[in-house]
Amino acid sequence: MHPYIAIPATLALVWRAYSRNSLTPAGILTAALTAIVHAIHPWSVFFALLVVFFLAGTAVTKVKHDVKARLTLSATGSQGGEGQRTHIQVLANSLVASVLILMHYRQLLARDKSGTASQACLPYGEDLLVVGIVSNYLAVAADTFSSELGILSKSRPRLLTSWSFRRVPPGTNGGITFWGTMAGFLGASVIAVTSVLLLPFCPVGLTSTAGKLFGDNQPGFEGGSGWGLREKLAWVIAATIWGGMGSLLDSALGGWFQASVIDARTGKVVEGSGGAKVGVLHPRETALIEDVQVLLVGSHEKKDGNSSRRVESGIGVLDNNTVNVLMALIMSVGGMLLASFVWSLPFSSILK
Repeated sequence: MHPYIAIPATLALVWRAYSRNSLTPAGILTAALTAIVHAIHPWSVFFALLVVFFLAGTAVTKVKHDVKARLTLSATGSQGGEGQRTHIQVLANSLVASVLILMHYRQLLARDKSGTASQACLPYGEDLLVVGIVSNYLAVAADTFSSELGILSKSRPRLLTSWSFRRVPPGTNGGITFWGTMAGFLGASVIAVTSVLLLPFCPVGLTSTAGKLFGDNQPGFEGGSGWGLREKLAWVIAATIWGGMGSLLDSALGGWFQASVIDARTGKVVEGSGGAKVGVLHPRETALIEDVQVLLVGSHEKKDGNSSRRVESGIGVLDNNTVNVLMALIMSVGGMLLASFVWSLPFSSILK
């Protein structure tokens, strides 16, 4: 990507995050480093996917923020709602893509040592790493849209990991609604359309590699390596479906491995700061704390601590950030494996 575009764009993103308090200071630094990794790739599409994800994700987070804040509680006891995102949350959404981008950049340099890698086109059925990178942003965008818009659904969510699909409070990990699921597919479609518009697909008719035109090229569906209208339409449809499935996978992982803690007094989900776990004390631990409070305060009235919290679902071995990065990894690797099968391309080609 050209520096005269990448540098101002990165600075603009940093300023926007700072001025709107959407990221913590460490989050801003991490986002800037992530943007640099995306920008060093010769193709601008990956940097664009990062920008679109950031802007779209921020936009849906702000939708009826005051309403969403009243639906959950913060672990500190205040109203819930998404606050400033931390560096861990930035990495959870972009780490897998960043690693794959560096791998793909190395591949481009190895294939073309003439310094014109930015002019190389993407043949049909010949590049798994691109599928993995796009899959990352398809999945995290779908998850963000689903979480931020699905919580506003008028119907109570149902727990995906429950055999009875029982109803759970809004914000429960693993809880899904129809409109939340549709919002996930909408988020995936935004990334899918962005990718199809900006990826340097090899055209039908003439194939361009490193700026050189050679020979007639047939569409990919006809045995060639060109991307015609049918191939691009199939890309958008498949990408949207795959991204939407990523949102459902995130719900499943969250429902199984991430504890959803409920405040027994209000019935609302308690959210951990920055995606961290929410503590729930054992009754004996709570009783001990209350006894100490009685001695210190000098009153026989015991304060109600975390004993008012209970686990609604999940075993609590992962926090939200770990679930997100695991989902992104599974969807990226899974997307490459699926493309490897469809295109009859060895999966080991990602290392060449």
